[in-house]
Amino acid sequence: MHTPAHRWPTLIALALAALTFLDGLPAPGFLAAVLAAMPLFYLFFGSLRGELRPPRVLAVQLAGLVGFAAVSLLAVTVDGTLALLVLAAGWLGHAVWDAVHFVKARIAPRQWSEWCGVFDACGALALVVAAL
Repeated sequence: MHTPAHRWPTLIALALAALTFLDGLPAPGFLAAVLAAMPLFYLFFGSLRGELRPPRVLAVQLAGLVGFAAVSLLAVTVDGTLALLVLAAGWLGHAVWDAVHFVKARIAPRQWSEWCGVFDACGALALVVAAL
């Protein structure tokens, strides 16, 4: 049976999300930079854990880096509500990325994927709420 203590990454992510988003959003440019940097952690963990082989695994991780960087660049080239919605889509996309890594239990520790996925989903929700 899982107790709340087993979900400590989720609890930490929820607390950090509350501290980060409940009193308003950080600057969209900052949120875009964070989105672009998020995949670097998977490359870092994958390198440390020796899990970026075979080459297609590294290719997928690099494609994620390029994809999330592209969404970040798009977000800083548009204004207002559209920028927030593009960022929300990117953050939600990264939450899905985290969920896939969590289920596969590869590349990064599952606790990282859980924490990051919950935080990213909260960030996406905060961005959508701000856009409305």
